[in-house]
Amino acid sequence: MAASDLHQQGDIWQSDAQRVLYAQLCNAFYAREINRLTHELNESRLRKTLKSLPYYVECAATHIVNGQVPFQLDPQNGCWLEKQTAHPPDEKKNGTFYQTDKKTGLIVPLLVNNDNHTRVAIDSIDQVSDNKLHCNEHGWFDCAGRSLDGLAVVLLKPSKATMAAACCGHQWHFAKRCTPRTLSLREMLLAGNINWRNLKRPYVHVKKI
Repeated sequence: MAASDLHQQGDIWQSDAQRVLYAQLCNAFYAREINRLTHELNESRLRKTLKSLPYYVECAATHIVNGQVPFQLDPQNGCWLEKQTAHPPDEKKNGTFYQTDKKTGLIVPLLVNNDNHTRVAIDSIDQVSDNKLHCNEHGWFDCAGRSLDGLAVVLLKPSKATMAAACCGHQWHFAKRCTPRTLSLREMLLAGNINWRNLKRPYVHVKKI
């Protein structure tokens, strides 16, 4: 790292508490991703991911330290905490949101169903057209939020409640609350770029990882 980069990074942090928080988050993210990468069988993809890992770990930690996410943070585990609702969000509350407010770069929550297990995921819109939209990881959807790729995934309208569920890893088994899951580094990076002042508008461009 160049001297100018070190000086610039030093200017980011305003307190010892922020520096400690940044270090804790980096440690948590590295531990999480290294454990995940032990299951990566594609050698080329593994090398590529390892090469970019420091950049994305530092980005995610920086966004969290300098961000305005309205939830309690668990820095040692690198996750947010928020009270979980008794039941999964209601997809029927989408209304006409994705007919009128779909925008490239918008970060959105999704309801994922798999064998009586339901969780709320997080993704970003990277393509839009008159009657459909594409999410970076979960593929194509119509403007009612239904998957066009045959997946058991439904887009949810962004709200404080649905974004809380997405950011905090809320999930349900047989429609009953169960232990929240830990978000991937990609999801944490997305969550750190949510525009909490106006959930209908993108905050910053989120790079694909």
